[in-house]
Formats: sequence, C-alpha cells, structure tokens
Amino acid sequence: MLIPKKVKFRKWQTGRSNPKAISPDTRGIKLSFGSYGLKSLSQARVKSTQIESARKVISRTLTKAGKYWIRIFPDRPYTSKPAEVGMGKGKGDPQGYCFDVFPGRIIFEVDGVDEKIAGEALRKAGSKLPIKARVVSRAHKQ
Repeated sequence: MLIPKKVKFRKWQTGRSNPKAISPDTRGIKLSFGSYGLKSLSQARVKSTQIESARKVISRTLTKAGKYWIRIFPDRPYTSKPAEVGMGKGKGDPQGYCFDVFPGRIIFEVDGVDEKIAGEALRKAGSKLPIKARVVSRAHKQ
C-alpha cells in the first residue's frame, strides 16, 4: 500500500463539502506517460487500499507486456473513532491515507499493449474505485 514516509501533521482538518463548489481539477488532467488513461468524472476520497486493489487488477490484466503508472499518491490522513463510542472526547485516531480526487484527474496510465487490453484493464480498475471514471486515449480528445 502507498503511505507517506513522514508527515508534518498526524491529523488534517476535514475540509468543506459543498456539492455545488466541486470544480474540475486543473492539475494532472492530461496523459503524460502512457497511451491510455483512467480519468475521473466525479469527486471522492480514494483510500490507499482502493488504489492498491485497482493497481493489482491492472497489473494482472496487462501481464508482463504492458507498463502502468499511478498518477495519484495518498498523502491525506483520515481518522475514525472506534465502534459504539459516544460523541465528543476528541478526534479519532488516524486509520490510513487517502487522496482527494476531483473531476478531470488522470488516475492511472497504461502503455505497451493494444487498445482492447488497456481498455479492459482500466475498466476493471475503475470498478474498484469509489468514483465514476472513463478510459481516455491519446487518439481521442481529452
């Protein structure tokens, strides 16, 4: 799983959740390494375990023929309180790390295989993530 080696703050503030204010991402929106990519269409926090399960699916589908890149890194800690604990008494303990994905962000990139295999690998990976995503390629307009 992907986790940072060292963090400046153990716990982050939650942030705001205004569904109307979710604007498309401005960074990481173009294919940089591969010929095919998985592009986010919605906003969500993707946990490191979800990234890892998607990575395994891509790795298995591509076999040794293709190469893949993970374009996101989970650096945001998320916390939770134990089950059946009342409100109050402070914030919960850090449980893991996640990444805030906004619409338009490229999550994975694939190269070295034909379009059918790449599309299948990215489609399977997208089903492991809590976001709506679509497969994009250099040939099609992004």
